[in-house]
Amino acid sequence: MGGEVAYLTVGEKEGCDEGKIAAAERKYSAPSVGGGGLAPPLEKVVVVGYALTSKKVKSFLQPKFEHLARIESLLGVLYVKDYELSKITIWNKGILFVAIDQSKPLSEQGPFDIVLHKLSGKEWRRVLEDYWNEHPEVTVLDPPRAIQQVHNRQSMLQDVSDLNLSDRYGKVGVPRQLVIKKDPSSIPGAVSKAGLRLPIVAKPLVAKSHELSLAYDEFSLQKLEPPLVLQEFINHGGVLFKVYIVGEAIKVVRRYSLPDVSKYELSKCTGVYHFPRVSCAAASADEADLDPRVAELPPRPLLERLAKELRRRLGLRLFNLDIIREHGTRDNYYVIDINYFPVTMCLREGDQSSLVHRDLPKAFHGSCFACLAG
Repeated sequence: MGGEVAYLTVGEKEGCDEGKIAAAERKYSAPSVGGGGLAPPLEKVVVVGYALTSKKVKSFLQPKFEHLARIESLLGVLYVKDYELSKITIWNKGILFVAIDQSKPLSEQGPFDIVLHKLSGKEWRRVLEDYWNEHPEVTVLDPPRAIQQVHNRQSMLQDVSDLNLSDRYGKVGVPRQLVIKKDPSSIPGAVSKAGLRLPIVAKPLVAKSHELSLAYDEFSLQKLEPPLVLQEFINHGGVLFKVYIVGEAIKVVRRYSLPDVSKYELSKCTGVYHFPRVSCAAASADEADLDPRVAELPPRPLLERLAKELRRRLGLRLFNLDIIREHGTRDNYYVIDINYFPVTMCLREGDQSSLVHRDLPKAFHGSCFACLAG
């Protein structure tokens, strides 16, 4: 393939270091293989074609992922670096990641067992759906129509609301919300009619932005710019939980969020406050000295049940939930946002960030996804 091939045996597991990896690379380099050196046999290869934005490629296929693949070669992993195409191709226990060339017809590429994508636009959806119709045996992560549901905040949380999950571990719902598509002057009346309490969180209707605004008084609601989703603000101790879901694997991290709003502050504050990027990776609260009642993670059984139900209802396998716990309660939770295949699922957050790179390959090992986290 015009690149390097690296392989280490299970017997070399102990004491593996960069020197051994480099030696293995030299031993099984393309010239060596072409000159009679034999690479160890591979099991049946699962080919994963990926079509990602440049931002996603940089975060998903970055050096740390490459290093992980090299270390995992202890267990029999083969990885290839294709310099001519300026891409990284990873062999992981019979899994091959290959970049999809968006300048060429998808039907002329492959064959693929799986297509992993995060591109937007009607043209890409049409191309992918046409390809899927022609190749129903290919697994698409994830179906474009399923992704569209969580890109629209009007429909994003509907399945959570319909689920109305409640068991001995807690209750999961969604904040009361209202969709405003036009005419800002109508917002105060619509909010009053719907019975939403101030303050109000305003988010863009199309979930392509992480911006949000907080409106403290009725008059200021007219300053908001539709189309919007308006949600009741729920005090939650200034911390939210990012629940990353990759198939059956789940990882939870704490993030700083908007601070609580007291009745006194609500009576004194007016106006609309804009927040360009709440709960981003830089706002990690995992190492913060928090009130234990605020820092306590949601019960694992509750999250597992929620994730299982939403995987089935949404038809997605790569997504994350933003969850808050109502301040002053132990078991009253709200899902306030759902994101498909967020960048921060990748190598951005220390140990937890390996979720995608540790568990995603398990999804690609064979055609069955039931054992993704196994």
